[in-house]
Amino acid sequence: MARKPVILLDGTQERALDPQARFAGIDEVGRGPLAGPVTAAAVVLDPDAIPNGLRDSKALTAAQREALFAQIMACAQVGIAFAGPAEIDRLNIRGATLAAMRRALAALPAPPDHALIDGRDVPPGLPVSAQAVVKGDSAYACI
Repeated sequence: MARKPVILLDGTQERALDPQARFAGIDEVGRGPLAGPVTAAAVVLDPDAIPNGLRDSKALTAAQREALFAQIMACAQVGIAFAGPAEIDRLNIRGATLAAMRRALAALPAPPDHALIDGRDVPPGLPVSAQAVVKGDSAYACI
């Protein structure tokens, strides 16, 4: 079986879209488990301080994820939000995920110019322009 090439992300993809814009990448974790919250994060990277070795977290070891987490937290703006089991039951997992993504964007210290969302759906009601990108976490550094 052929191995997929590892794509390192350095922010050039975002700059190709708009070199002046501040991009927030939004992704979630926790949609697969049968119980527990879904968590979403919105991240705005400093284009001059993108950590080396950044790529889709599924392609990283636990040690690499921990090291990159520390680097990202030191140089990025981050908003994190959750949707708990009751909200998931009320809205369904898709609706709760989109609500958590919307809250994560709102939790950023300053609004971005544009949001790139990993997946197929843009959360309704975002205060900025946004686009969904399937497999965006392997295409854009901010995601």
